[in-house]
Amino acid sequence: MSVASTAAARLHILQLLATMLVLVSANIALPNCTSRCGNISIPYPFGLSAGCHREGFELTCNETYHPPKLFMNSSGVEVLEISSQDSTLYIDSGILTLAGDEGPDGFIRMNWSVPLNDSLYRTAGNTMIVLGCGITFRVQWPSAQSWPYLGEESPSSSCPLKCMPPHPVIATDGICLHDNGCCTTGTRYDSNRFLITYSVYEENLPLLNSSVALVEWEWLSKKKNVMILQKAASSDTSLGASKGVLHPIPGVPIRTAISWVFSNLSCAEASNSSDFGCLSDNSKCLLYLTPNDAIGGHTCQCWHGYQGNPYVQHGCQGFAPALGIGSGLGTLLIILSALIARRKLLVWKARKSREFFFKKNRGLLLQRLVDKDIAERMLFSLQELEKATNKFDEARKLGGGGHGTVYKGILSDKHVVAIKKSKVVIQRETDDFINEVAILSQVNHRNVVKLFGCCLETEVPLLVYEFISNGTLSDHLHAGTPLSMPWKDRLRIAIETSRCLAYLHSAASVSIVHRDVKSANILLDDRVTAKVSDFGASRGIPIGQTGVTTAVQGTFGYLDPEYYHTRRLTEKSDVYSFGVMLVELLTRKKPCVDLSTPGASLIAEFILRVNQDKICEMLDQQVIEEGTEEAKQVAAVALMCLSLKGEDRPTMRQVETKLEVIQTVERNTPVEQTNANADDDNFSRRYSMEEECMSSMSFPR
Repeated sequence: MSVASTAAARLHILQLLATMLVLVSANIALPNCTSRCGNISIPYPFGLSAGCHREGFELTCNETYHPPKLFMNSSGVEVLEISSQDSTLYIDSGILTLAGDEGPDGFIRMNWSVPLNDSLYRTAGNTMIVLGCGITFRVQWPSAQSWPYLGEESPSSSCPLKCMPPHPVIATDGICLHDNGCCTTGTRYDSNRFLITYSVYEENLPLLNSSVALVEWEWLSKKKNVMILQKAASSDTSLGASKGVLHPIPGVPIRTAISWVFSNLSCAEASNSSDFGCLSDNSKCLLYLTPNDAIGGHTCQCWHGYQGNPYVQHGCQGFAPALGIGSGLGTLLIILSALIARRKLLVWKARKSREFFFKKNRGLLLQRLVDKDIAERMLFSLQELEKATNKFDEARKLGGGGHGTVYKGILSDKHVVAIKKSKVVIQRETDDFINEVAILSQVNHRNVVKLFGCCLETEVPLLVYEFISNGTLSDHLHAGTPLSMPWKDRLRIAIETSRCLAYLHSAASVSIVHRDVKSANILLDDRVTAKVSDFGASRGIPIGQTGVTTAVQGTFGYLDPEYYHTRRLTEKSDVYSFGVMLVELLTRKKPCVDLSTPGASLIAEFILRVNQDKICEMLDQQVIEEGTEEAKQVAAVALMCLSLKGEDRPTMRQVETKLEVIQTVERNTPVEQTNANADDDNFSRRYSMEEECMSSMSFPR
């Protein structure tokens, strides 16, 4: 198709859309109600006066502006656009300067919420952009029901911000990187509330106007918009002296997407009530589910092939009336031209989209980190993975967590794989993703889950792993049944995991610290063989170095206290986490901190019982019946791993050796005395109850 014919086809499409908009605009508001404020359409359920809107959807049109501006009547937030078809409105959320009170741990905390009714409005498709120098930033988002309490298990995202040369202050070039005073983090769809935690970790750097904004991802993808936020944050006067409040940027609306819902009823329940919102024929009800799969209300949408407002009678209009212009032949030619042009446009957009996401998802970085031939073999096309999962059919869903979903796929060569797809777009998770691919491409061990490759052609990167059929160690230990896996299997899994970590620490080309060792990251195959997974947080330590200073990552309950307080990551951080997992294997209890009793935790209780020689009071009954003596020896190994100081902990190689000795003695086979006594001195030392309990009491919560 020529350029001229393509342009003509696009012109026909524009004419078609214009005609449709004329028809649809007549049915967006209730009869005798104002449907515009300046340049903004006001579709029902929104309205300006009594009888023209649903409860909670009242707006105000301020005509002192030129053109007039639209505001939420309840909060004064400026409304930029309303889309009834998508049940989404776009507001100017401004930019927030960081404030808050410093806690005893040196972290500053502040609560922040979007000033809208939680029962009606939820954030949707947004990203947080954080600006500042020399700080570590973390955001948590709870459900509306749990606010203001946030447990450590609440979903969260974090990033460090540096201002390195040649950027002595926040950069204003529209590029957002960690080392130029700018980073992005994700948010969950259903949360309007956030707990922000940050701290200054570089004493000589000024805090400046450290600030954060909640921004629609599409708006933030434009370089000029990032530059506007950077200039506002780097200015001493643009945000004013007031801290901890939202500041609009004059003349530049900060676009944030907000979805709305009706009631907390399912579609079936709502359709039989007077509160049902889908009033138009040719419309359908959509159930809104929270991330916990709870019913969060319903919205409405026109059927495919119809456009307009599903919330008013006769609001959804079909395409046919718009085409009743001219002769039948002319209409047919317009449709044909539009279809051809649309197909060409979709192909072009799909290709450009794949190229854009490949670059955004650090595909070029991956090619630099990994051997070129290996990188090419590891890259899967989106088309291949869609075919493998039947377009990510819900029936292929294996499970999911706070940030991602795993699907079962069958490749064209009949290999069965597990495909991990993240739920949200978080820059740190994209960096973790590339980090995981780079590390796993260099690792070859029978107890490491095998990575086949990845797909970088979508907004959210996809990882393709070997399919592990038997769940996680955590699933088996905490299944809620009286009996769990046998003691001999628990001991074997501990040995296999220690063997894998020892390999990562000392046998790989660089020393790799996993940084998130926990039972949920130990997968089990059909032979109950351990497979260590999730290397997104892992770090490589160059040969000759004992550790690196880095932002804290990991899972509370398993996190090394020394690493948490010093930010110094070493191989011994994995040793501590492994010690926690040993306690979990012995007791079949989850290692979360008990927030109701200050200082109390599973680890504190374990150390206390070992020092009192009362470890049997904590052991799982099944362990007592199947292997009490071996369990006591494993408890001694765990105690050493949980030493307060990293230098006093054994290496993973020493842990592996000791566990193998315990297993060999259990099987009653001869062992050389030299092996049996290997590193016994390292395992004989006991800390006092007081020192170890103080260690646990200082554990982060």
